[in-house]
Amino acid sequence: MSDSPRAAMSAAALARRLLAQARPYWAHLAGIVALDLLAVPLALLTPLPLKIAIDSALGAQELPGPLGRLGDAGITALAVAVGGVVAIALATELQKLLTWLLQSWTGEKLVLAFRAKLFAHVQRLSLAWHDTRGTADAIYRLEYDAPAIQWIGVYGVSPFLTAGLTLGGMIIVTARLDRSLALVALAVVPVLALLIRVFGGRLHAKWHEAKELGSSATSVLQEVLTALRVVKAFGQERREERRFVDQASQEVRANVELVRLQGAFYSLIGLTLAAGTAAALWLGVSHVQEGRLSLGELVIVMAYLAQLYTPLDALSKNLSNLQRSVVGAERAFALLDVLPEVADRPDARPLSRARGEIEFRAAGFAYESARPVLRELNLRVPAGTRVGIVGRTGAGKTTLVNLITRFYDPTQGAVLLDGEDLRRWRLEDLRRQFAIVLQEPVLFSTSIGENIAYGRARASEAQIEAAARAAGAHDFIAALPEGYRTPVGERGMRLSGGERQRIALARAFLKDAPILILDEPTSSVDLKTEQVIIQALERLMHGRTTFIIAHRLSTLAHCDVVYAVENGRLAAATVDQSGPLLANRGLAADAPVRASGR
Repeated sequence: MSDSPRAAMSAAALARRLLAQARPYWAHLAGIVALDLLAVPLALLTPLPLKIAIDSALGAQELPGPLGRLGDAGITALAVAVGGVVAIALATELQKLLTWLLQSWTGEKLVLAFRAKLFAHVQRLSLAWHDTRGTADAIYRLEYDAPAIQWIGVYGVSPFLTAGLTLGGMIIVTARLDRSLALVALAVVPVLALLIRVFGGRLHAKWHEAKELGSSATSVLQEVLTALRVVKAFGQERREERRFVDQASQEVRANVELVRLQGAFYSLIGLTLAAGTAAALWLGVSHVQEGRLSLGELVIVMAYLAQLYTPLDALSKNLSNLQRSVVGAERAFALLDVLPEVADRPDARPLSRARGEIEFRAAGFAYESARPVLRELNLRVPAGTRVGIVGRTGAGKTTLVNLITRFYDPTQGAVLLDGEDLRRWRLEDLRRQFAIVLQEPVLFSTSIGENIAYGRARASEAQIEAAARAAGAHDFIAALPEGYRTPVGERGMRLSGGERQRIALARAFLKDAPILILDEPTSSVDLKTEQVIIQALERLMHGRTTFIIAHRLSTLAHCDVVYAVENGRLAAATVDQSGPLLANRGLAADAPVRASGR
């Protein structure tokens, strides 16, 4: 399976997948169909009061059965006609209300379930996929493509079925009144079918193009808003505005082309139906003049004809909406078809708590086969060891720890935990063995307490506070008006960089994982804050296998061993507090040198 979610599936395959997705709501969909079917007899009854009024109230035709013996025929006929209009209107409005309520509830539930399924799947996709594709395309498919299941399942299939039955019923009634009129009315159907065939494929292709361009415009928007501080710092607001407008303009042109196609299609549909109506009217008037039809029968035939053409018109004009929804469903299912590169094996084993021994065996990794990032790594790290990782930007330091956490799988060799290949452990259990603190701490737009407890949702307030004290964060949290309930804002921007970092450390303390990953944990704070964080790190690292990516010697001084990553390989290095970091002194990776600051 390609890592690019391309939408290409047959109509039958798409229908099967839509039915499977809608399976939990089949009873609700059946109820919608049943309510829609009630519209068929109501539609057939709608012209009847008008016929009674014309033929019996105004004309001399008797009412059928016992109604004909109820006093003044004209008054009785008028009363029956008026009562029929009111009764049919009440029944029709009640049917519409119940249908609308059930459609809304079922449709929203369908979309929610489908979005939840897509969201869960997107989270399982590998970081390599997200790095390649970005997040905007996935967001677009979740927001704008997933609702296609609502239109197809709720507003598409049932109305098509109801319209088809209405069409059949009205043809039968019209044919019984005047067969030649029914044939004239049906003459438009082959023309409509031809128009649908001609325009259907073109609309489908145009909707694909418009959605791809819409996704690209969303990508620009997300990128700029995420990096808004950089945009403002360099005064590039106008440039980014032009870039967004240029990208969005392509989507506008595609949408305008869609409107042009739809306009031509709708106009041809309308002209075809008008021609059918004109032909039927000409023939019907002739039949009235010849005495083959009464005036009331002509009125009811023309009313049926209008209702006959209404579903035909709706079905034809809904073709564009149907194509849009089909394209959206294809794109959403195509995203579901992307296979996670990092996934559990069928024989994956559970893991409660690891000792923390890490080993690289001829491990290598490449984002692209021709450009390896890491090559033939051979390294054994005993449990409880503190390992420093240094190297130039882009050398592969972060990639190395991403292999340890199994964010990526090695493209050659293996990474082992406690003597077992990482791929042998169940992924959910494996990830519980790691606590991670990044250079830019990631906080969510909830409270401080919830952020600390992110890796341990059932933690008590006392446990959260103890973790914050261990991380040196309790004092500043307690000084806030709402304490641990203080909202941190989007990405934690209501707090300073040092405060965010200490909350991230508290999160790591609370998780109490046997392996710790620290990626430049002090590079973005001042020296005073760094000392507080280093003291917290010293407590956090105690008894844990730790990997620290850092450039500051003050952080590396707490390591037992230090390795340098260069040209995709590992070499031992020394840390000298009196001078710069000395790396690549010809020492083998399996013979690390102890950090001299210890």
